[in-house]
Amino acid sequence: MPIKLAIADDHPIVANGICSILRDAVHVEVTDIYTNGNTLLKGIKERQPDVLLLDMHLPDMSGPELAASILKNYPQVRILVLSSSDVLFLVKKMLKLGCMGYLLKESDDVTILQAIETVQKGGQYLSPALNQQLIEDMFRNKKSEKKNTALTRREKEVLQLIIDEHTNQEIADKLFLSLHTVENHRISLLHKLEVKNTAGLVKVALQTGLV
Repeated sequence: MPIKLAIADDHPIVANGICSILRDAVHVEVTDIYTNGNTLLKGIKERQPDVLLLDMHLPDMSGPELAASILKNYPQVRILVLSSSDVLFLVKKMLKLGCMGYLLKESDDVTILQAIETVQKGGQYLSPALNQQLIEDMFRNKKSEKKNTALTRREKEVLQLIIDEHTNQEIADKLFLSLHTVENHRISLLHKLEVKNTAGLVKVALQTGLV
């Protein structure tokens, strides 16, 4: 039995390109091509594909909206997102909804076919570039969590005042600490956050949401 594939994309050149790529893949059959969300939802109600190639932005409905509806009503359909956007927030959102993969439109013929075959078998597939970005993002988040938990309550208070551009003396007065104690807190913050100066403290604090 061939893999039944439906394509939802409002750009004919994309749909035609996919069909051209799959022309020699006898084990994959393109059953339907949809150019908007309404026709997709109507069509899939009558005939569910094994794999749905879903664009993130159809004229009348968004990718997340369509994915949520389809996966709720037809959980057996495996959705493979096909998008030109590599924004990690969107990638994570679609995967959390239950999509089985996320493929960039710049992918080559071999990658597209491999992705379709993988998700049809129940596996997950990400474009290699996205996979690398997600790994890097995961390590960034872990590093941020470590930095966040490493700071004491007092250090966070001092850091907030540093961000608010207060001098060491002003911080000491506000927190009823000695100037020496504030200086020690500042040195500790530089060490824990692995930066060299106040600008570095501010940058890391804002990037990681420490305060």
